[in-house]
Amino acid sequence: MLSAESITSLITQDVLGWSGQLRGDGLLLTLGSPLQPLTASSTQVIDLADQASIDDLYGEPVTDWTNYEMMPGEMLLGAVNQPLRLGAGVMGMIGGLSHLARVGLAVHVTSPFVLPGWNGHLTLELVNTGPAVLRLYHGMPLGRLLVFALDSPCSDDVASHPFYGRESDLKSRYADEFPANPSQR
Repeated sequence: MLSAESITSLITQDVLGWSGQLRGDGLLLTLGSPLQPLTASSTQVIDLADQASIDDLYGEPVTDWTNYEMMPGEMLLGAVNQPLRLGAGVMGMIGGLSHLARVGLAVHVTSPFVLPGWNGHLTLELVNTGPAVLRLYHGMPLGRLLVFALDSPCSDDVASHPFYGRESDLKSRYADEFPANPSQR
């Protein structure tokens, strides 16, 4: 894991692109726009092999907001406020702030890894697991990204992936990326 001093050096060398704050030895992730609510009823079946079915899971994105009241049990996708760019020799790991977990807010419920070559806005999967409504604020700190140096630069450029780092569309593209028929992958 890299220290704040090493991270600052990588930013200066343009190996890592980050305009936000550092917190300790990591990048402070703050909540931006859009927010993407999931709105399907509990009886609706989402067919993970059908992209149209997955798309039916989502409501209209919330783009102009200052605060948002998140209901117990609600899941919401949220863009990180600042874009991030990782060079070929670094990767990141997302972690939520424990203060938020202690009030029931899970900040990132999937793989914590951000691969070398990432370029764009990270998407956080927010879930209110607590018993009360939680009021979120635009720009509030939600987590940190720890940065790690690889033992050698990565040759696989994930930044060219069509679904990664898209600022305005946070929805899952699972069926588009992994068709049900293995010969289409």
